[in-house]
Order: sequence, then C-alpha cells, then structure tokens
Amino acid sequence: MTREELNILGAEILDACIEVHKELGPGLLESVYVFALRKELELRNITADPEVRIKLFYKGYDTGKYYNIDLLVNNEIIIEAKSIDEIHPVHEAQIISHLKLTEKR
Repeated sequence: MTREELNILGAEILDACIEVHKELGPGLLESVYVFALRKELELRNITADPEVRIKLFYKGYDTGKYYNIDLLVNNEIIIEAKSIDEIHPVHEAQIISHLKLTEKR
C-alpha cells in the first residue's frame, strides 16, 4: 500500500475506534473492544483478522514461541488493544516488537 492509502485506512480505523468508544464507553475488557472494533471494521468492508500469531525466531532458529496481534487490518496495520488508564513504555515496546517481528511499518 502507498503511504496515502495507509493514511486513508488509518483514518478509517481511527473513526471506527471512536465509534466503538462512543457506543460502549470505557471500562470493559479488551476482548470486548476487539470484538466490537472488528465488527465495526467489517461493517465498513475492512478486513481485520483477530489474534494473528507471529512466530518468533532467534538468529533464524524457530523458538517455538509466538506473539499474538489483537487485530491485523488489511494485512497492513497492527492494532494492539488496551483497556487501561495510561499507556506505559512497556506497551510501546510491545507494539514496536510486533512491528519488527512482522516487518510492518
């Protein structure tokens, strides 16, 4: 996808997130928000795959370990849902790791 296409998709995802938040409000489990966001994106004809497993390798060796992405939108954008009061550095590190492991931008 081009940068412009990614920006358009990102704007649509953000709008969908706002819609979910307006509909459900705060305080629910992450799994509820992931379900609702996936449904909202589906209503907008946007593909979102839940719980995508990422295989972890170390120097080319399969570790037998996996990380899960909450939602992978159009096989391009990673959504890591959080139902918390504040984003901490560990949460940022988590998404950076997912980006590196998937070689996504």
